[in-house]
Amino acid sequence: MSEQILLIEDDVAFAAMLTSFLERNQYVVTVAHTGEDGRKHLSKSAFAIVITDLKLPDTTGIELLEFCKETAPGTKVLIMTGYADVTTAVDAIKKGAIDYISKPFRPEELLMVLKTATPKVEEASEQVLTQEGKPAQQRKLGAPYVNGISEVSKKFNEYLQLVGPTNMCVLIQGESGTGKEVAAKTIHDMSQRSDKPFVAVDCGAIPKEIAASEFFGHIKGSFTGAVNNKIGHFQAADGGTLFLDEVGNLSYENQIQLLRALQERRIKPVGSNNEIEVDLRIISATNEDLTKAVAEGTFREDLYHRLNEFSIHIPALKERKEDLFLFTEFFLDQANTALGKNIKGLDKHVETAFKKYSWPGNLRELKNVLKRAVLLTNTPKISIDVIPREVIIEAETAPKKDFSRETNEKQLILNALKEADYNKAKAARLLNITRKTLYNKLNLYDIEL
Repeated sequence: MSEQILLIEDDVAFAAMLTSFLERNQYVVTVAHTGEDGRKHLSKSAFAIVITDLKLPDTTGIELLEFCKETAPGTKVLIMTGYADVTTAVDAIKKGAIDYISKPFRPEELLMVLKTATPKVEEASEQVLTQEGKPAQQRKLGAPYVNGISEVSKKFNEYLQLVGPTNMCVLIQGESGTGKEVAAKTIHDMSQRSDKPFVAVDCGAIPKEIAASEFFGHIKGSFTGAVNNKIGHFQAADGGTLFLDEVGNLSYENQIQLLRALQERRIKPVGSNNEIEVDLRIISATNEDLTKAVAEGTFREDLYHRLNEFSIHIPALKERKEDLFLFTEFFLDQANTALGKNIKGLDKHVETAFKKYSWPGNLRELKNVLKRAVLLTNTPKISIDVIPREVIIEAETAPKKDFSRETNEKQLILNALKEADYNKAKAARLLNITRKTLYNKLNLYDIEL
């Protein structure tokens, strides 16, 4: 089924050109030339993606993004602008835009962004609302997942298999970029709720003043700016799974509201007197030490235990280097598909650099490095000249491990001497050699006592 796109662009000629290009690439495009027309289309029909200009005659792309979040939270928004303003880009991404593209751009660049965004729409399985405000039928799509071969990955996979089919609340812990949302989606797909919604929420992006509205919804007129009824994340995930990413970022007041909803399994939209029963599974994630936050009084202990019926630690990429090239192959395939290319792999210099690099950004960084490299590569294999400088510098400056017999034997003798308080007879016994042999070794390695 072709993706439904709403294109909101006041430049008629540019809109016509983009529409023609997108339709040739199997998208179904509806065009609006003003923000008002765009809102009308969004109120009548469901769209997978909205592509909107930042500057429109009657509104802004940011305001349309907010409108989409209110009326169609399952719709993804891509912002276009001729104003290459980093602050605006960051603001748009923080508010929920999937990406930001600066004019002028080639249509192929837009296609690349859309092909990358389309799996996000499917994988997140967020609710696309119909005109009546009821959840539309969701497509089930398994999360992209790589089974690692390292010992820590095997243990991690065992835990996923163990807890997936249950209805337990799961707390996923790990560094940023390790794939916590993918793990959460995998758990959801293993459960009996797999045919129901999976709704992912970035708790760090929700201002505390509107958190209740985001989680529980609101009714029209309940506060300034509430121009429409809104279904909150709890109700959108009813029957399925609600994923709370970076749950440690919630304010203390919001933690109390969340705890009450989890205990009672009932919610009350802002401005409403009616409670709504909800049936959902909670999976949460954090890159913080929540036990420390509990001890410091910044995170409620009762909420921590409610969320942590079962905990899983996702290892950092540096902890499972045996899996590095499995993920490399996986992300390389993704980048080839998204960019319409056929890069076969890495040359030996890139492989060496990848092995030595510490990957502080984990899988997210690896994915981005490979996608950029694929875009820049016109040869069968990725070469070192398209790899970011920070990866190369760390590889060049990484200390070389010395596995020579001489170096290790010298260190072994020094360790034995230190252990024996530099008594040569005791050191010889520790090394299981004669004193004469020890003296010879001391001379050989120029060890002076």
